[in-house]
Amino acid sequence: MADKKITSYPKEKINILFLENISDVAVKYFNAAGYVNVRKLNGALSEDQLIKEIKNVHLVGIRSKTQLTAKVLAAAEKLQAIGCFCIGVNQVDLKAATKQGVAVFNAPYSNTRSVAELVIGASIILIRKILDKNKAAHEGIWLKDATGSYELRGKTLGIIGYGNIGSQLSVLAEGLGMKVIYFDTETKLPLGNAVFVKNLKDLVSKSDIVSLHIPELPSTKNLINKTLLKSFKKGSILINYARGEVVDIDALAKSLSEGHLGGAAIDVFPWEPEKNGDKFTSPLQGLNNVLLSPHIGGSTQEAQHNIGDDVSAKLFNYLEKGISYGSHTIPALSLPPQEGTHRILHIHNNVPGVLSEINTTLSKNKINILGQYLKTNDAIGYVVLDVDKGLSKNAMELLKKVKATIKVRILY
Repeated sequence: MADKKITSYPKEKINILFLENISDVAVKYFNAAGYVNVRKLNGALSEDQLIKEIKNVHLVGIRSKTQLTAKVLAAAEKLQAIGCFCIGVNQVDLKAATKQGVAVFNAPYSNTRSVAELVIGASIILIRKILDKNKAAHEGIWLKDATGSYELRGKTLGIIGYGNIGSQLSVLAEGLGMKVIYFDTETKLPLGNAVFVKNLKDLVSKSDIVSLHIPELPSTKNLINKTLLKSFKKGSILINYARGEVVDIDALAKSLSEGHLGGAAIDVFPWEPEKNGDKFTSPLQGLNNVLLSPHIGGSTQEAQHNIGDDVSAKLFNYLEKGISYGSHTIPALSLPPQEGTHRILHIHNNVPGVLSEINTTLSKNKINILGQYLKTNDAIGYVVLDVDKGLSKNAMELLKKVKATIKVRILY
């Protein structure tokens, strides 16, 4: 029976917008499910452009450049869910999305391997001083020299942030014979022989290579600053494939220029161009043994395919089944279908008495509830109700009038 059910809203009236050249996997996913109004745009949009484009959109997919502000979300009158086709969700105003009952999903694991592999690759390039030799060879100069060139084996890798990427990097590094130490603000079980270090100063002073894998938060802004850089082991290497705001770029450039740090690989920056081809400037340009890349840590065909599949599945399951697992805004629920019913989804402010009012209202109107599920977080509650088929439209209208209601829709 579950396979025969469709959403109560006709699929041809569901509008889906994908921005920033999201993988075609996402487009094909929804097309194959019968959704025909799927638009894909290559670049990000400004706030004014988004306000215009998002008004009648039910699902929107973005990557890291698009900013879904409170002003944009206020204009999204029909928006049910947002898919962040990337690791983070800091480009979405989560408070505004929660207030409007909009589910926000992302793909926290899909590109971990791509980033971890690139960190290893950058480490080898920098510790072998390949950048200097590559530049010389392109200029017609034969620079065969072992001075300052080392193996990774036996060196110490310090990982700041031992989450999905950091822990996978830990395993790869040990496989190459490196010693791994790590720091994290939360207690994390070490993999292999990795050793937890209690503070950042201790970690950076012992590491030949330091790799960052932390989120962008007020507490992490300029975490790597001129003071901490002085504690880095002389000649060590810094790699940032995390977030642009976590490193003070000017302080890093100074440390590299003065020869305290031996090299750096930076993939993310405090300011980044909006689209391919735009001019990019950084204080790190022109410095020796500095590898710069344009935010491509997770940009592999495999990662983009996995992200497209993962986030599309979450959006689809929420739209068609009411499943909210993985959402950063809607409480997590996953429910089996029930025979002979219509299912209604009710999102409301998390205040006392809402469930009681729902039950009382429906009971007074002789609407039988055949199944009911409730999950709350600090801000909102999410109720799924299975009711008699013949009474679902009446139930829908009654539920709209319940105090503290944010959003109601008939799923099927």
